[in-house]
Amino acid sequence: MRRKKDIPSAGMPAADVIIDTDLVQGLLTDQHPDLALLPLHSPYEGWDNVVFRLGETLAVRLPRRAAAAALVEKEQTWLPRLQSVLTLPIPAPLRTGHATCYYPWSWSIIPWLPGEPADIYPPDAAAVHGFIAFLQALHQPAPPEAPVSPVRGVPLQQRAAVVEERLLRLKNKTALITGDIYYAWSAAVNTMIDTPRCWIHGDLHAANVLTVKGRIAGVIDWGDMAAGDIATDLASIWILFPQQEARRLAMTAYTGITSRTWRRARGWAILFAAMLLDSGLINHARHAAMGENIFRHIAADLHDDSLQGNL
Repeated sequence: MRRKKDIPSAGMPAADVIIDTDLVQGLLTDQHPDLALLPLHSPYEGWDNVVFRLGETLAVRLPRRAAAAALVEKEQTWLPRLQSVLTLPIPAPLRTGHATCYYPWSWSIIPWLPGEPADIYPPDAAAVHGFIAFLQALHQPAPPEAPVSPVRGVPLQQRAAVVEERLLRLKNKTALITGDIYYAWSAAVNTMIDTPRCWIHGDLHAANVLTVKGRIAGVIDWGDMAAGDIATDLASIWILFPQQEARRLAMTAYTGITSRTWRRARGWAILFAAMLLDSGLINHARHAAMGENIFRHIAADLHDDSLQGNL
């Protein structure tokens, strides 16, 4: 097992293990030999995992750092149970792999979902209703044994120090952190959770949503799934939809939500924007672009009187 040297950075974290085609081929040969002859395509390396397309219909998903190992095991446990109630395709594991002497963690073989990431190909406004139906199907009361997260679905007060440190850094680097952004963040932090503990995806930024010809075709990367505040996921309307009318429609389409929940959702959108832009400016241009776009969407809506009744 080859380990990378630690590289201190506030950007995208360095991998703890080098994952290449030879390693994946060895894992398949040892544990799933019937799939070992399928071609492996160039990998996508995310924050926590590396994904290799396997043949035409499968993919291999492996943690790239120790902090993500438990997240893959969580997906293996819970995604097969959730997929039957959801209205969009998700990559529920079809097979699992175990640690070896040359790779230290569990890993998964998942279906390959067609589509392009929504940060590059955003959904059309017409996709709002389908996406909101997906969220409402997901946001059901979670069982007592459901996982919880220290960073998703929690009261925003628990994240305030980290977010405000990022906002201060970004204020010194960009013109995006205005008084209005600070006001919206403060309002969100001071708004108590008023919804039950429900299932959430937890990380619905645009690179984790797939689109095909303007429609939303799948939702991937469920490592942060947890039981918690649904406002974490509702932040996605500012993340995914560049059209102001789409965000307005989303607020109407998701029924039974109070202005307090939408206020927290806007706070979660600021959290995601700050995280993506702050880290992205260091070493990930796509993340930086996502963060900038989210801030611009929030700022536009702060000056739209027709949206303020929801917030």
